[in-house]
Amino acid sequence: MPWGKNSYPHWGHHLGCLPSAPACRVWGPHSRPAWEIPRPSPLLCQDMALQNALYTGDLARLQELFPPHSTADLLLESRAAEPRWSSHQRGLWSLTYKEELTTPLHVAASRGHTEVLRLLLRRRARPDSAPGGRTALHEACAAGHTACVHVLLVAGADPNIADQDGKRPLHLCRGPGTLECAELLLRFGARVDGRSEEEEETPLHVAARLGHVELADLLLRRGACPDARDAEGWTPLLAACDIHCQSTADAEATTACCLQLCSLLLSAGADADWLPTGTSHRPLHLAPVGRGPCSLSWSCSCPVTPTAPGTCALQGPSCSPGAHEPPRHLVRGSAQTTVPVRVWAGVLERWSTCPQTIEVLMNTYSVVQLPEEAVGLVPPETLQKHQRFYSSLFALVRQPRSLQHLSRCALRSHLEGSLPHALPRLPLPPRLLRYLQLDFEGVLY
Repeated sequence: MPWGKNSYPHWGHHLGCLPSAPACRVWGPHSRPAWEIPRPSPLLCQDMALQNALYTGDLARLQELFPPHSTADLLLESRAAEPRWSSHQRGLWSLTYKEELTTPLHVAASRGHTEVLRLLLRRRARPDSAPGGRTALHEACAAGHTACVHVLLVAGADPNIADQDGKRPLHLCRGPGTLECAELLLRFGARVDGRSEEEEETPLHVAARLGHVELADLLLRRGACPDARDAEGWTPLLAACDIHCQSTADAEATTACCLQLCSLLLSAGADADWLPTGTSHRPLHLAPVGRGPCSLSWSCSCPVTPTAPGTCALQGPSCSPGAHEPPRHLVRGSAQTTVPVRVWAGVLERWSTCPQTIEVLMNTYSVVQLPEEAVGLVPPETLQKHQRFYSSLFALVRQPRSLQHLSRCALRSHLEGSLPHALPRLPLPPRLLRYLQLDFEGVLY
């Protein structure tokens, strides 16, 4: 006999009879908010044996509790992980654990119990049920359970459904299965540029903000727009540049991650000079590399406003003084215009311990006006450590650059934004190609 309200004593009232039950909001196949389609209300299950079996993934016990022809379309009450302040009569407040509604399907999906998930779906559990604001698919994506994501999508779960915060499953992919979950969602029809409802962020915004290079690469290969703008006008490139290192220990990793993301986005056509309305922050001004030893290299890499390199150069090194190697793979712009003497003075004063950064910046400009007092801006110990480089640098005071360097600047200026794509195709010897790509030589000509 099918299970029902009267055949199991611990199943409580119908959902509509619960005095504090929130309305169950789900989203239709076209990702439009809609009230749940009328159907028999799910039952509230208060049986602890059933709940324990769900949380532990006890498949054998659940097969006993859910025999054929029974229903898994149930509601469970779960306690919030953290206590919250709740108001009472007469203005009194206290910390209490808020009870939230969930379903057996949500529990199994969030814990990666794939076989339990299959059993529940066979017992008529609804894949898009969202009594607490999220579906089981959101939970599986947030936990990175690839197998659960696949089971739910095959069962008909909507890959474009939005949760209570307006985020879609592709926005929530986390954990070790992030890439696999994202690939499954895209294969089953998730929109690569689907936006969250309030922030209007695309999944690429989220990947860039979290520093997930592989996910960003996947989304771009699937056609994600590199210049999509959220509600505040931010692009994924700005989000990538706003990655902050949490400590000195991870500063180098953060810088490397930011540079990889910037390289991906720029190669995909992202606007390096985009300025959101109401702000003065371009990508270069926000980047960790803009506050670190790679900032000057990146400023040379992008077709940004001429004042940007000097502005960021004056900020000096960041919390990662050991990362002295600017990435040459980002260099793609043409030769820049002349930089004022005061800017070069600031560069030498604050970047003297990073000669490779100074070398990249110097080689990006065809005309350099070094101040005569440049020698006094570099500490004696730094001069001694990098004697060959600084000797060649100070020899440029009031002197023009070599014809070889001017020829390089002319070619880079001619190629302009197509530099990273055009250079590898030129029939040039490897050494000359590296020279055009501003490879480090430890000396200036």
